[in-house]
Amino acid sequence: MAARADNTEQQATPGTKPGVALHADPSSPEAQDAMWEAALAGVEGELDEDDSVTIGLLRGARRNDASRYGVSAKRRHARILQIFGIVRKYDVFGGITPVKFRRMLEELGPTFVKAGQILSMRSEILPERFCSELTKLRSDVDPMPYETVIAVLEQEYGGQFGELFDAIGEHPLGSASVAQVHRARLATGEDVAVKVQRPHVQEVMAQDIDIMRSLVRHLTPFFKGEQFLDLTSVVEELWDTFREETDFLVEARNLEEFRRNNEDCKFVTCPKPYLRLCTKHVVVMDYVDGITISSPARLVEEGYDLTEIGTKLVDNYASQLLDDGFFHADPHPGNIEVFGGQIVFLDLGITGRLSPSLRRIMRDMIFSVAERDTPRLKSALLRLSSTSPDEVDHAELLADLDEVVDEFGTVSLSELDLGSFLGNIIALARRNGIELPGQITSMARGLVTLEGVLDEFLPGVNMIDIISQHIRAHTDAAEKLRHDASELAIRGKAATKGLLGAAAQAELAMSMLTRGQLKLNMDFVGSEDPIDDLSHIADRLTLGVLCVGFLIAASAIVMSSRVSADAFCVLGVPAFAFVCYVLAFALAFAVLHDIWARHRRKHGK
Repeated sequence: MAARADNTEQQATPGTKPGVALHADPSSPEAQDAMWEAALAGVEGELDEDDSVTIGLLRGARRNDASRYGVSAKRRHARILQIFGIVRKYDVFGGITPVKFRRMLEELGPTFVKAGQILSMRSEILPERFCSELTKLRSDVDPMPYETVIAVLEQEYGGQFGELFDAIGEHPLGSASVAQVHRARLATGEDVAVKVQRPHVQEVMAQDIDIMRSLVRHLTPFFKGEQFLDLTSVVEELWDTFREETDFLVEARNLEEFRRNNEDCKFVTCPKPYLRLCTKHVVVMDYVDGITISSPARLVEEGYDLTEIGTKLVDNYASQLLDDGFFHADPHPGNIEVFGGQIVFLDLGITGRLSPSLRRIMRDMIFSVAERDTPRLKSALLRLSSTSPDEVDHAELLADLDEVVDEFGTVSLSELDLGSFLGNIIALARRNGIELPGQITSMARGLVTLEGVLDEFLPGVNMIDIISQHIRAHTDAAEKLRHDASELAIRGKAATKGLLGAAAQAELAMSMLTRGQLKLNMDFVGSEDPIDDLSHIADRLTLGVLCVGFLIAASAIVMSSRVSADAFCVLGVPAFAFVCYVLAFALAFAVLHDIWARHRRKHGK
């Protein structure tokens, strides 16, 4: 949702004096109850005391966001029943498809819709098919009543409301799960867009997050060993994201920072926020009546060059990522407009940040693929990871990276499929137990989203070629020299530390050897229990020797000329020789069957 008016049916000209349409006192118990019931969708109960943290002698401290925002146990239990009813309806435990998952989140309400929108940018958590489907989560929902919007504004500004605003458009420009936007006119004459947060949306989120925490606490013991995802950290990350996005002062500061970063760029901007009018629940910014990037025909009619727009858009996004380290994390078509010869980024509620070290690593990864340098790519990937290098199978990681380099390193940078490349890197990291920081996956999702925009609406604009040119143009010789010197110093320090450590280990090993205390630990690659494997090999060898021995004994008896004519025979073969043949063939069959069975188990067939 953004401050825009693409649909002419929704372009309500401000003309309604604020407060005129409001017939009920917003501070009255009736109005408060109505807003609360609309937010909680029928969940009833009484408020608890306002405590956000509890302590216990046995269980320790525990966060309690539900109590902090006034959600009682009765409301919580009612919401749990509602959630389980919807989950049971979609048969989650029997298996769920991406489409059913999206529809279930929509039915669960705004908290889960927002969670789905966030998860759609985290392909290290969900498979790519689910992420793609979650990008379709609706941004337009049933709008708040106009009276509720006015009530929220009056609560935020008190008696100054009528003095600040001259008119508020009755019809919303857009309505989403967290807030909706109305066109308005300030008393000083500026044409603005007002983003109003739905009443008690944080209370609803706190209630749902509290339920999620309880579920995770009970489900975590069942996800041991192979679990690659820390469920608790995911829930806490969702809550932190919710709090940031629902604090509209953060979005106002994001708008101001974005404008400051791009003040020297004549072709990119964002709506100007009116910071003195912004609160935790309201953002007031310039009204932008632009042409969305998803309407290329209209852009051409207005005289714009689509190739120029695409080139400048990608170059600026590369600058956001690699130069500023502050970027728009959700550049879908609805959040990008062209107005007055400028590309306007809307809705700065979801942003990302990259530290200088992360930006250097990303540069290294792009060029290491182009130069087919697998060790350099592995080093960059491990520097990104919070996983200890000792916990990674380096041989397997190098083999996987060789496949990536073979697939993408044979093409020029201008032909590199960036979306596929990043998807392969994230999947490879997950497969090798490498935990990537959330900023990287947000950046990857942003790039993939932008690449999809280019492919659909601005064909002919090569994203990776523009990014690589941007990197080269903004990396002068002095900076490259400083970077190389820094890399050399880091690697030299690591090498020196490794040599000293190796010398210390060698001294310890020699000391243990002279005392007879040295033990040898063997580790077979691809084997979970090497002793068991060795025992199995010995068993096979024993059976093989017995099989050969029976064959030799039987053959010796048959070839012997001393066998009497009246000896008992089976099929013309002396009985003892026949038994030896049967045992030999039985042992051979047993060995072959065991080999085949272990092969099938190993490959999961």
